[in-house]
Amino acid sequence: MSDILTVKMLGGFSIERNGNRVDDHSNRMRKVWLLLAYLIYSRNSRVTQDSLISLLCGSGSDDAADPSGRIKAMFYRARTMLNQLDADAGHQLIRHKGGSYSWNTDVPLWLDVEEFDRLCSTAAETADDTLRLELYEQALSIYGGDFLPKLATEPWVMPINTYYHQMYLSAVQQTLNLLEKLDRWTDAAALCEQALSIEPYSEDLYQHLMRSRIALDDRAGALTAYEEMSELLFSNFGVMPSEESRQLYRDAARETGGATVPAGTVREMLKEPAGAKGAMLCEYDFFKLLYQVQARSIVRSGDTVHIALLSLHGYGKKELARRSLDTAMDNLQDTIIHSLRQGDIVTKCSVSQFIIMLPQANYENSCTVCRRIIRAFGRQYPHSPASIQFSVQPLEPTVPVP
Repeated sequence: MSDILTVKMLGGFSIERNGNRVDDHSNRMRKVWLLLAYLIYSRNSRVTQDSLISLLCGSGSDDAADPSGRIKAMFYRARTMLNQLDADAGHQLIRHKGGSYSWNTDVPLWLDVEEFDRLCSTAAETADDTLRLELYEQALSIYGGDFLPKLATEPWVMPINTYYHQMYLSAVQQTLNLLEKLDRWTDAAALCEQALSIEPYSEDLYQHLMRSRIALDDRAGALTAYEEMSELLFSNFGVMPSEESRQLYRDAARETGGATVPAGTVREMLKEPAGAKGAMLCEYDFFKLLYQVQARSIVRSGDTVHIALLSLHGYGKKELARRSLDTAMDNLQDTIIHSLRQGDIVTKCSVSQFIIMLPQANYENSCTVCRRIIRAFGRQYPHSPASIQFSVQPLEPTVPVP
């Protein structure tokens, strides 16, 4: 058994030697894999019988009745599994002495988490940018995913998973900074896409992806990244993208090029598609901009503009299940759009609220509009579990500073 064992725990659990491999791809023998993972990861520490009993034979389980016998049976299965690497691998890798078991540390072993940790630590202490980037790229090539994903709910796994996950995100951030410094935008975009498959809710990663695509003149790709991020953040957390993200969106949307565009062409580019009916639905960012434009203009014009907020919840102000809430919000959006004039503007401002801008409408008319929307929703969706409340406020003019 002089040949080195290759053990991977990032993104999955596998043990390999001389081309022979065992892994946890199937869902069978979960506790045997749990036992092996614990033994290998803790191989340089003392593993007590009590810790194994606590790990494998928790109270309330079928194994709690005869913990010693159950553990002995699991070690037998673990050795049998390891024998797929070599005829006698099970007994050589797992030692049994004085009634206790341990992993044989005399056998050379390469463990991906330890190598990942070493490379990240070395990179962080390296002053030379070229060498630091090389070390980080080696580390990231090792990170195949989170630590022991099929055992992620185990109490001893969770803090270790968090530790390596945060180390991975830090390494990605450092690598992106170095790649962008070298104008390696294609590599930066590829890294962002890979990292987002592991950390899909990172606005920072989306910002890096948008910058990379803008630098590569893939403005459509940058806009798509923003839309994906906006949908994820809003649908999962009820929040809007930050101002930095919105600025990147505006940069990507801005037309570039040296050619002069005729006025007629510009007009056609700005036109709304033919056949548009009802209120204008827009992103919150653009609604905010339009609100500010109106707040400036009514100082001169003296026009009346009101803002209506429609809030959706269960009857008796009970919280709706997420699926019911999403369905009701989609239905309410359709009702709002088809109940309003073309000059009215609407946007979703939280997971359960819409805000409407009603130009040239006084308070009484604005309240009437809201009641009409609620009645239309009730007629069209009589069995909806959702209840709707509204409030109306005047739009406050922006008074210029002298």
